[in-house]
Amino acid sequence: MGEQPIFSTRAHVFQIDPNTKKNWVPTSKHAVTVSYFFDCTRSVYRIISLDGSKAIINSTITPNMTFTKTSQKFGQWADSRANTVYGLGFSSESQLAKFAEKFAEFKEAARLAKEKSQEKMELSSTPSQQESIPGDLLSPLSPDTINGTELERVTPDTPQHIEARAEPSHKTLLPSHSSSNMNKHWEAELEALKGNNAKLTAALLESSANVKQWKQQLGAYQEEAERLHKRVTELECVSGQTTVIKSQKTELNQTIEELEAALKAKEEELERLKEEVESANGFQFKKESLSHKLQDTESRNQALEARLSELEQRLEGQQQEREVFRDSLRSLLELLDGKIFELTELRDTLGKLLESS
Repeated sequence: MGEQPIFSTRAHVFQIDPNTKKNWVPTSKHAVTVSYFFDCTRSVYRIISLDGSKAIINSTITPNMTFTKTSQKFGQWADSRANTVYGLGFSSESQLAKFAEKFAEFKEAARLAKEKSQEKMELSSTPSQQESIPGDLLSPLSPDTINGTELERVTPDTPQHIEARAEPSHKTLLPSHSSSNMNKHWEAELEALKGNNAKLTAALLESSANVKQWKQQLGAYQEEAERLHKRVTELECVSGQTTVIKSQKTELNQTIEELEAALKAKEEELERLKEEVESANGFQFKKESLSHKLQDTESRNQALEARLSELEQRLEGQQQEREVFRDSLRSLLELLDGKIFELTELRDTLGKLLESS
């Protein structure tokens, strides 16, 4: 069955800043689904949350973890494997309390599962420890142990040993003629066993020389296995959350529709603002043209005022000249009147003289 979700809620996800270790960094733009998962094959509880196809929380619950409520709607826990601290912001206190309750429940279940697995490992390792004989394999062989059980335990399947053991069994069937033949037989067996001992000692030395290389290869294999395990965990995380992904997909579609509507409204507002900007630019152009015309009018007005003042000065001068001309004309008229009067008197006198003559 793999992993199955056993409890889900929605919250805003945060992680501690790896640089400052003080500030919270949001890993989701909005509230996402946070779920508890249980792997029945490995008896492991995990907290998983996806933002789209990206796993923003992948935390395995261990017995030494602690979920802490730092406020009425915020809680956090530290994950030593991921080397980070996760924070969750809930919309209500009841959601935070329910999540903390489930955390404590699954933490206790993880502790019990760990104890059971340790007991099984101890029971399975007890017979294997009895069967393993690393000390005998690494101990040097001596002539005292040739005829003992130690050599038989080290090389039970060695062909030379089988032949060496087969010879005396075969020869025991033959009648022994003398003790000298028996001594030669045991000496030959001893020489064969000594040769086997030398070969085994060389093989042990060679194997001990290769231990370091084997350890390095084992470390590389362990790293590769850990990397593959992480990859499998990520794939299980993605594959085990089909229902969650579908719900998140529906929510994302709704969010996309809302964002599209908001984007359309923003585009309309942008068009309106562009029109206002264009009209403002037209007004600015009109204002500039009017200001140029006003400047031209002011300059023309100043020129006209200067010309008017000049004409006023000329008019004033002409008026003064006209007054002088009038004064001179009056004096001439007065003089002419006096001359006319004198001529009139002269005419009258001449007329009287003519009459009298």
